Amino acid sequence: MGKRAAVRRIGRHGRDRVRSRVRERRRGRGRPLSRPALAGLGLIAVLLGAGGALASWRGGDTGEGGATTTADAITASPVAPSLEPPSPPPPSPSEPAEEKSPAAPSHVPASGPGTFTTARAHGKPVGVGPLRRYRVQVENGIDISATDAATEIERILAHPQGWAAHGRGSFQLVSDNADFVIRIATPATADKLCGAQGLDTGGELNCETVDGVVVNLRRWVLGSPTFEGPASDYRHLVINHEVGHEIGLRQHLGCSGPGRLAPVMMQQIKGLDGCESNAWPYDENGKYITGS
Repeated sequence: MGKRAAVRRIGRHGRDRVRSRVRERRRGRGRPLSRPALAGLGLIAVLLGAGGALASWRGGDTGEGGATTTADAITASPVAPSLEPPSPPPPSPSEPAEEKSPAAPSHVPASGPGTFTTARAHGKPVGVGPLRRYRVQVENGIDISATDAATEIERILAHPQGWAAHGRGSFQLVSDNADFVIRIATPATADKLCGAQGLDTGGELNCETVDGVVVNLRRWVLGSPTFEGPASDYRHLVINHEVGHEIGLRQHLGCSGPGRLAPVMMQQIKGLDGCESNAWPYDENGKYITGS
């Protein structure tokens, strides 16, 4: 059937009904949506927003911009409470701050079997002058690796403020055929080794013997109560002092004046007499630190 025939068949009343429906549809565009319709649209918006946030979060820290803002919009899960006790409140101005006690020596064994493990290590000579080869031994049962100790001692002797850097001799770490030995021993074993040379170390001190250096484990681990600095720096003083004896510096030195650096050949553990604690034979300018 053609269009004209269809229109004629609808007639005037039919055209009026069509026009009425069109007007109703146009008026309906401005009507508010029903509650079910609004709820459906809200659900779609939430899902679209979550999808965008998830896409940004998956980008991690590699994105250049905007990722932080998107990630901040994601609510984090509650963090489990810490098992650590809360920090104590700071002392009031009227109460003096509590001083920290030095580390307790309970983890440093007072004695050991008197047997030693030699570090199986071999290094290159460092320094200028007569070559002195040394090996490192650690008493068994003291939970210190002989290899680690040898590596640290090798670094100490190669320090730019040490003996090797200023022509006092060169040193080489070896595992056999050594000219002298550096031993780390428990206080009781150190006392025995040093006592054989007529030296009283009293469970606290280090010494130099006819075959090398004896380092008291307590000093190696805890440092010295008179030394300002970490135990790792004090180990420099221990090695430099005893190796200083080994290369021929037999006399101990004293403080040359208040406020000056203590010489490394001073027995700093017995007191500083106004000097500042120091672990190196030479200062930063390469000047030998002497004393009275």
